[in-house]
Amino acid sequence: MLTAQIHPTAVIDPSADIGADVAIGAYTVIGANVSIGASTTIGPHVHIVRDTRIGEGCAIHHAAALGGDPQDLKYAGERTELAVGARTVIREFVTVSRGTGAQGRTEVGSDCLIMATAHIAHDCAIGDHVILANAVNMGGHVTIEDNVIVGGLTAIHQFVRIGKHAFVGGSSAVRKDVVPYVKAAGDPLHLFGLNSVGLQRRGYSEELRRALKRAYRMFFQSSLNISQAVEQARTELPDSHELQHFLAFVEASKRGVTI
Repeated sequence: MLTAQIHPTAVIDPSADIGADVAIGAYTVIGANVSIGASTTIGPHVHIVRDTRIGEGCAIHHAAALGGDPQDLKYAGERTELAVGARTVIREFVTVSRGTGAQGRTEVGSDCLIMATAHIAHDCAIGDHVILANAVNMGGHVTIEDNVIVGGLTAIHQFVRIGKHAFVGGSSAVRKDVVPYVKAAGDPLHLFGLNSVGLQRRGYSEELRRALKRAYRMFFQSSLNISQAVEQARTELPDSHELQHFLAFVEASKRGVTI
């Protein structure tokens, strides 16, 4: 803490571990067993409640509340955690709860942007390079894989999964899993094709995008059921890590997939 810049009105629990070059704003409260990585900036009136690890180079803005007790009636005070990766930006009035005994932790990855008033509930797992726009609200146990973008005012049902590189439009209601690499929007939610622009921007080759588009058509624009589409995709499409991830995601779905 010798090199940290801590406002004199901030309250820091003695058990907190504050890294080098950390800046902590006015009236911020850092609770027990909190770790703040080097070069992280924490604005005024932030409350990091307890048992939370913040990575290096993060920016946490005014009045964010992190590491609070889960909003779950089954929570009985057990020791749980919140982990936030490096270089993640958390904007004003965001709330992120710790986990429950079911999984023990809530996770937010590195290089994410969590915009103002979003809520990440207990036991959620957010990957790297994820953007959650303003007022995204999710139930517990949601999984969002890497490079997902979710538009503002979107509600995500508990236990839903959103696959990597998916784009979910604003003001949507996500009740079922959203497969990787697609665009989805609306209430009720519907798919609107492959996220081709996003994949191109992230360096996916034309050949791979073409193969994923064929997989999309097999699953969502044909008369095949899910089992038939999986079998046909494995038989007819060129093998790739991305295709295997797509198929494994579909096969693992418990809530069903958005169509």
